[in-house]
Amino acid sequence: MNYLETVEYLFNSTPVFEKIGAGAYKEGLSNTHLLDEHFGHPHQNFKTIHIAGTNGKGSCSHTLASILQEQGYRVGLYTSPHLIDFRERIRINGQCISEDYVINFVAEHSNFFEPLHPSFFELTTAMAFKYFADQKVDIAVIEVGLGGRLDCTNIITPILSIITNISKDHTQFLGNTLAQIATEKAGIIKKSTPVVIGESIPETKTVFENIAKEKNAPIIFSEDNIQFDDYNFPINGGIDYITKDYGSIHSELSGAYQIKNTNTILNAIHILEDQGLIKNKSAINSGFAKVCKNTGLMGRWQELQKKPLTICDTGHNPGGWQYLSTQIKNQKNKVKRIVFGMVDDKDVDTVMEMLPQEAIYYWTQCSSHRAIPVEKLAKIAKTHHLSGKCYPSVVQAYNSVLEDADNEDFIFIGGSSYVVADLLCYLQQKK
Repeated sequence: MNYLETVEYLFNSTPVFEKIGAGAYKEGLSNTHLLDEHFGHPHQNFKTIHIAGTNGKGSCSHTLASILQEQGYRVGLYTSPHLIDFRERIRINGQCISEDYVINFVAEHSNFFEPLHPSFFELTTAMAFKYFADQKVDIAVIEVGLGGRLDCTNIITPILSIITNISKDHTQFLGNTLAQIATEKAGIIKKSTPVVIGESIPETKTVFENIAKEKNAPIIFSEDNIQFDDYNFPINGGIDYITKDYGSIHSELSGAYQIKNTNTILNAIHILEDQGLIKNKSAINSGFAKVCKNTGLMGRWQELQKKPLTICDTGHNPGGWQYLSTQIKNQKNKVKRIVFGMVDDKDVDTVMEMLPQEAIYYWTQCSSHRAIPVEKLAKIAKTHHLSGKCYPSVVQAYNSVLEDADNEDFIFIGGSSYVVADLLCYLQQKK
């Protein structure tokens, strides 16, 4: 099989959450341990940082990887989902895993893993850990796929755990209360290993404190340790911070939600400094400033063009939209035009309540089987007093909004990671 055929095989022969949702979720780590044993426990050959949370995992993972790369390490980065190419999930110093490695991994090991019937994520995680070991990375930043306690990344013994925040998402797997969800995500807290909590409320803070105490794990609550005195949004993009310990820092990432992420990251950096991993302030500054360049991060308040100002963002649940909605409403452009679609396991009504009433909407559906049909989405929108036209694909909605918009308008494309993925794939093909 060539690369495209191999990726097609991975998507079609294993249960994939992005395609079928709950049917791809496998509770328990039995397959993960069998795969890990087969490959010789590769994750034991390098240091790891483990990151969980409802929102902000990707931004925190990529930024820490960028900083460690600037410090001179060979850094693995494992994240999900991808937006354009499967290989985005597994990177070393920003470079995607090679097509040949993916092909050979499947060809050489399919006889072993096929009888196990692993999920797509179980198999991808095993591939990532083996690749990082084969390529002799110094450290890998590992993003949890779903939850924490039973996530197949949770076989690692990290030097640092991070839980960015907790909000109600994937409740069918993780529980219906914030305390239940926090308990699942706190499953990544390891014995005597420091853990940084990005955001908490009394309901979740108690959970984190109790589990950290049980594991004798030093715990830091970032909101109790604000690491900057001020911040502003410069006209040329990004965010400028006046930090308490590292002077002025410019972050390449512009989303308003990045302010909390940055505070979480700065708290994590203190621990990595204490461990002797980060030694130079210049690495911290340049890591923040070059996070997209260093790691290939996409879809975080990403500017696609300036006239009309066009932004896409992968925020896809109420926790993300509480920031996105405010940032969209604060845009001073003439007209706001929003291309919007969601998938069927998200709290669409809560997100709809946050959308600006005055915007013009281009309702659409992504190519995922889990997409809410555009006609159904438009009916839900009407109950929230939002109006717009329906488009059967993201590309059609995008091309239509560009035709309609003046240079002084503001365009936003999002609602789901898969809406952004469809758009970025289209733009890549146009290039």
